[in-house]
Amino acid sequence: MQQIFNFIYKNSNRLLFLLLLGISLFLTIQSHSYHRSKVISSANFLSGGVYERINNVSEYLNLRTQNDALAQENAKLRSLLFAVKDTAAIPKLDSIKGLHPKDIIVSKVIHNSFNSHENYLTLNSGSLQGVKPDMGVINSLGIVGIIDNTSANYATVVSILNIKSQINAKLKKSNHFGSLTWDGKSTGYVQLMDVPRLASIRKGDTIVTGGQSVIFPENINIGTIDRIYEEVETHYFKIEVKLFNDMTNLGHVYIIKSKNREEIINLEKKEEKDE
Repeated sequence: MQQIFNFIYKNSNRLLFLLLLGISLFLTIQSHSYHRSKVISSANFLSGGVYERINNVSEYLNLRTQNDALAQENAKLRSLLFAVKDTAAIPKLDSIKGLHPKDIIVSKVIHNSFNSHENYLTLNSGSLQGVKPDMGVINSLGIVGIIDNTSANYATVVSILNIKSQINAKLKKSNHFGSLTWDGKSTGYVQLMDVPRLASIRKGDTIVTGGQSVIFPENINIGTIDRIYEEVETHYFKIEVKLFNDMTNLGHVYIIKSKNREEIINLEKKEEKDE
């Protein structure tokens, strides 16, 4: 302990300088959006490289599990193929929910946090691959999150397991919609808020993305209704939604280019100015 005190005493001027330098850099970054964006981009670049190397090791150790999953998927696809009758050609799947392949960027999750209240993912695709903030991220089972920041070759994603996340969602069997949020508790469930009590709902009904979203296409899967609560004061339903996705085990994902987003936003801004 005495050695520690001696070290601090001998280097007190240097330590004070480093402390003041750190405080000044922090205040500069917090007060200037340009500096803050540059720091975030640099952090994405550095952390992305580290996460990718860690992910490569993890994937190597997990090859057997991945091979088993691929084998099961191949078996399922073959069973579907053999069940097709009277077809001259095998139908080719070249789009997702009506999107053209050029509007989809295939990427991979190299880091995934799910044990805090504000969870993020890191993908190994960035601005050089056409990734931009506010693009939707999905996989074969449903929605994953929304692009937050990008560097040249990496991007961070606001997970749906983030208490700040809000996504327009609806009942698949009707047009009754609400706001999809997360209460910060279970990684397997999210909450659909503000659904009118006039809506006919029951346990097991499917929840999908709504038509009011400018980020996700309509009818992307989210999950199924597990519990229903009636908000007496607001006259709305609060719905507990069991996710189709296992958000603790994500691999390849699809980043969606929303070609109509900017047009819709610009039109709405024009209407606000006219008012």
